[in-house]
Amino acid sequence: MAVLKVLIAGDHPIIRRGLLLIISQATDLKTEEVSSADDLLNRLRNDAVELLVMGGSFARDGGILRRIKAEFALVPILIFDGQNDDLAAVRALRAGVSGYLDPLSSPEELLEAIRRLQGGGTYLSRDTAVSIAAGLARGDKARKLHERLSPRELEVFRLLGAGKSVGEIARKLKISVKTVSTHRARSLEKTGMRNNADIIRYTILNKLTA
Repeated sequence: MAVLKVLIAGDHPIIRRGLLLIISQATDLKTEEVSSADDLLNRLRNDAVELLVMGGSFARDGGILRRIKAEFALVPILIFDGQNDDLAAVRALRAGVSGYLDPLSSPEELLEAIRRLQGGGTYLSRDTAVSIAAGLARGDKARKLHERLSPRELEVFRLLGAGKSVGEIARKLKISVKTVSTHRARSLEKTGMRNNADIIRYTILNKLTA
């Protein structure tokens, strides 16, 4: 019986160990875990990882996801997101992940998703699929203001909403202060907001705080 090597990556130990416990119940799935981005990239470079499951904040880290897809395009990625957020699901799928599970997904659904990806397919959790379909049916008029932003603009927007300064955001994202300021200006223009206070208020109301 062929054994599939699954790597579980996440900075939240409870989520990571929970995923590990469920997946390891299948005798043909060999599971290992990493808790940092550096360990994740090193493991992908040095081990024959066949499927990657990402949880915790890794599930929403567009930067690390882009790095993985750029260097390891053939490794299927399954996201387990601890928050219900259709926009995050759409963004992850557009970034190239093969599967997405929301917090209401069952252990059986997790294993079902892995089997689907193992066979070269894709998987979207049932509740998320229904919600996205309903949102599409409502049309573009129902979109929230932050959905107008690019992935990087939204990243900056959420950090501004968390009260971070332009300098702090630049250091965190490893980009220049000028670039952060440009993203901030574009975000204000696209959303019609006036200042950081408006952004903070909006992110709190829409549960977007980074």
